[in-house]
Amino acid sequence: MTHDRTTTCLKFASLFSAFIGLLMGAALLGAQPLMGLFLDLVHLPLDGRQTFSSDSELVLGAISGGLLFGFGVMAHQVTTGVYATNPDIGGRILMRGIVSWFIVDSFGSILAGAWFNVVLNLGFLALFIVPLLAARPSVRAAL
Repeated sequence: MTHDRTTTCLKFASLFSAFIGLLMGAALLGAQPLMGLFLDLVHLPLDGRQTFSSDSELVLGAISGGLLFGFGVMAHQVTTGVYATNPDIGGRILMRGIVSWFIVDSFGSILAGAWFNVVLNLGFLALFIVPLLAARPSVRAAL
């Protein structure tokens, strides 16, 4: 994958992450049913038992959404300000950040009984990891 293509993919991944963070924060503006559906999905089966309505759930949704939005903005800034000119340093920063998030989020999800969230997390992980790995010279040579 070319450097320009990798940078474009990372910008998309960053903005997509920020967008999902905004959606999580939108639960405070009436999107509680959407978050309830998400919680029902990660706690399979889809049985309608999970809700997103208490003040504690709403504040945790706001905090989580804010953190994900902030991560997306930061990843975009690292991509455009660091990775674009220094892919080694920028790539290491992005890789360490996304892998750290994946491990903690996925482990916590398993402990909470929301194993399907690990599957969803793999999608976010792939948005960042695939372009970063495909941009490495050894990976390009193998393709």
